[in-house]
Amino acid sequence: MNSETPPGPRARFYRRERQSVPAARAFTFRALADWGVRGRADDVLLCVSELATNALLHGVPPGRGFLLRLLPYGDRAGLRIEVHDSGDGVPALREPDEGGRGLLLVSVLADKWGVEDRVPGKIVWCELELTRGRATAGTRPRERP
Repeated sequence: MNSETPPGPRARFYRRERQSVPAARAFTFRALADWGVRGRADDVLLCVSELATNALLHGVPPGRGFLLRLLPYGDRAGLRIEVHDSGDGVPALREPDEGGRGLLLVSVLADKWGVEDRVPGKIVWCELELTRGRATAGTRPRERP
């Protein structure tokens, strides 16, 4: 991220429709480019895709939508991804079958993830430490919480 201009949070609301997932990914891609993030960009985009897909499939009632928030933290060295939805239920890791790999992927790629209550619904979030410069998505230090 550019050290001269601190990045601010970015947020966008999406309706309950299939094209919202690629739109959320494109929004995130533009934010990462604006912030100069190169390392782990693929991980960030995959986490956004999985959290947005889960919101559409399990968390957004008909006629509603979800909010995607991108929040830099830790002196701009990390990114918190939040997906707010108004649905019931608490997402949990489960054995992958025909589907159900979304949170498993997020749990592997992100440094931390969790769920918080909101009225109505919940916030599913994850955090990733970012690298700067020419690092690739595959070269990153990782510590488990």
